[in-house]
Amino acid sequence: MRTVTGRTDRIVVVGAGLAGLSAALHLAGRGRSVVVVERDPGPGGRAGRVVRDGYHLDTGPTVLTMPSILADTFAAVGADLTAHVRLTRLDPAYTARFADGSVLPVHSDADRMTEAVRAFAGPAEAAGYLRLRSWLTRLYRTEFDRFVAGNIDSPLGLLSPDLARLVALGGFRRLDSRIGSFLRDERLKRVFTFQALYAGESPMRALALYAVISYMDTVGGVYFPEGGMAAVPRAMANAAADAGVEFRFGVSVTSLERRGARITGVRTGDGDRIGCDALVLTTEPHRSYELLGRVPRRPVPLRAAPSALVLHAGGPGDWPVGHHTISFGHGWTSTFRELITDGRTMSDPSLLITRPSATDPALAPAGRQLFSILAPVPNLRRLPRDWDSDAGPYAGEILDHVRARLLPGFAPEMSYTLSPADWGRRDMVAGTPFSYAHSFVQTGPFRPRNLPPGTENVVLAGGGTVPGVGVPTVLISGRLAADRITGTPRATTGTVDLASKAAR
Repeated sequence: MRTVTGRTDRIVVVGAGLAGLSAALHLAGRGRSVVVVERDPGPGGRAGRVVRDGYHLDTGPTVLTMPSILADTFAAVGADLTAHVRLTRLDPAYTARFADGSVLPVHSDADRMTEAVRAFAGPAEAAGYLRLRSWLTRLYRTEFDRFVAGNIDSPLGLLSPDLARLVALGGFRRLDSRIGSFLRDERLKRVFTFQALYAGESPMRALALYAVISYMDTVGGVYFPEGGMAAVPRAMANAAADAGVEFRFGVSVTSLERRGARITGVRTGDGDRIGCDALVLTTEPHRSYELLGRVPRRPVPLRAAPSALVLHAGGPGDWPVGHHTISFGHGWTSTFRELITDGRTMSDPSLLITRPSATDPALAPAGRQLFSILAPVPNLRRLPRDWDSDAGPYAGEILDHVRARLLPGFAPEMSYTLSPADWGRRDMVAGTPFSYAHSFVQTGPFRPRNLPPGTENVVLAGGGTVPGVGVPTVLISGRLAADRITGTPRATTGTVDLASKAAR
């Protein structure tokens, strides 16, 4: 594994999102002096927080999986996750609702899910689910350490016995057909393939190895932190500060100082200079390369993932709705074609509806409920739409769908909408919070690497680099960046063991 050369005593991390905080914790735990520079007034990055009329809105991810990775991140500085964040395991992890009126609770417990599938689709599908679960677990164990949680310097680094095992497991087949080898019910197939959209692909095109995302939530389980998702970066920042990490909030990095191929310091918008021996950039890769004064060389331009419009809505009322609901429309293949190929909004939308107040009532005023409704939309390259004007009317259309399917008569007293225009103003590529799609040519060593060429002491972290998008993988990206600076510590983490226990 290639590492930064020369001294690495003083590190500057640009960005206090999950990736930057992870990098800071791992580096501090390895004895480095770390300064984190963040343009926002507090930590969080994409995992932000907005407070409106007593409602506490998570403006980023709403799904937390693989808490063992988060625990390892706190443990890097000798901190205990449970002392900083109180997690609730959601059961069911999701409720899947289909256009034909059928409903399936998605449990991560094997026995409960087997019975739910049997009641939903019959004994043959229940047996298929058990085979699928076994395959997902084997896929995860084969893939995780080598291809997700490790630095790879070149495509040649993929060549290993694990690669042969991954091929034998069908990891390079199409996701939809591989899941279809276990399940025949089209509704069930959706439950175990919709996660491809997190990777910016349709299940019909995504590689089956991305079923590891399905493992994370349908086997490993889904969790929710007390205080909402924004409580996670706040807790990470507190643990980092206790370990000696210095934070400078409300400060933007405007330029870098260099001596030859080495960055020697960063210049900030308030005129300050912060010297460093190494630098971690968690900005989107295109912004990182702008700061470095370089242009990445690729034979084919990077393709961004679809974006999302998110409507946060709060108001009075009570509905028998769980924490996470996936509301599937009639369309499926057409939905992905519209979003990814045609560059159109969904004609028959599938939606992720989250009710965080179901688990933490303090996130909404007394007697009120808070909903977060995520509707995938094309990114700004596929659909250069004027979302500043169109977000409100489109959010109204989405809310009408939700009323008709799930929340009859819901009349929000508070609403707050985030659209591709908002993501674009935060420098997110093509106005998408999901960064670059995980096609084969944008995966692993083919994704923007975390050691940018032409520099000796700069490392990238975040969803735009390896291993990719999602809370667990972004946390891992921070650790991989730290490994590039210090080398891999001899002591290994317990992530795989803990995750394996969750699978049993």
